[in-house]
Amino acid sequence: MPRRPSDLDDHPSGGDTPPHRTPPHRDTAPDGDAHTAGVSRRGANDPGLDDLSAPRGADDPPEDWPADLARPVGEESLVGGYIGRTTRATLADGRTVVVKRCPYPALQEADGLRALGVAGAPVPAVFGVGAHILVLEYVAGDPDWSRLGRAVARLHRHTAARFGWPIVNYHGRFPQDNTWSDSWPDFYVQRRVAPQLARADLPADLRARIETACAGPLPALLRPDPPASLTHGDLWPGNMIDGRWLVDPAVSYADRELDLAYLSLSNDLPPEFMIAYRDEYPVEPDFEERRPALLLHKYLVNVRHFGDRALPRLWTLLEHYGW
Repeated sequence: MPRRPSDLDDHPSGGDTPPHRTPPHRDTAPDGDAHTAGVSRRGANDPGLDDLSAPRGADDPPEDWPADLARPVGEESLVGGYIGRTTRATLADGRTVVVKRCPYPALQEADGLRALGVAGAPVPAVFGVGAHILVLEYVAGDPDWSRLGRAVARLHRHTAARFGWPIVNYHGRFPQDNTWSDSWPDFYVQRRVAPQLARADLPADLRARIETACAGPLPALLRPDPPASLTHGDLWPGNMIDGRWLVDPAVSYADRELDLAYLSLSNDLPPEFMIAYRDEYPVEPDFEERRPALLLHKYLVNVRHFGDRALPRLWTLLEHYGW
């Protein structure tokens, strides 16, 4: 079994931290620094679609606020967040809500939250959706990590006949291709790794080694025919509120091991979560052999968000497998 090197186990980054929690957590870049607006760097081949900025709250055009929702009469910024800007707002009808201003179409994130909710996962209710505004239920409570672990396991038992999702959605700032596929190895390589590899700013020799891995060793390593589970898509404690709710999804039907690999990056996930998860839905004994390979997509996303600082994790992953 391949050794699990410690430097493959960094905290994930590139997602949008949900700041309405106690205590707040911030996204961290690959070297442990807090996210700042200046650290992201587009690759030379990135399309303009990826070069987005979150709209300013004070300048929200009236047409962007959900038409059937009372407007805010007061807002306060919430700590955290790299991709969007999040506030706690009081609406004219007296409700307290969370307003997230997204650099991508908010409808995609709302679609993911609703899908998770329909499957029984605990998520904030979606009150309204504008072009780049998402208005959510404000939630807070005492952590129940065991309950959340069981909920994610049950989420993963919701399956489809194929891998993918009906619409394009976003992983961090970047569009996520969810075109349906009958093959999990093909889906992971062609829909997850390849699009990020094509747009990441990488040294030529590193790019060549990843391309070689994608041409054979990587798909051969993955499970050939796992269930196509409903997955959160960017699962880590930064996308969990108070150990009770899930937010900021990038949903698709995928091998559930992708969610589990992302979870393994976090050093602040309470052990009760995985104990309860495994009790509800046992993990394959050889998962650890595939876990680092399932992080290739996340590490490429990190390179696009953070530039050269994220490169060492890619080199280490390739060395781990001898690719």
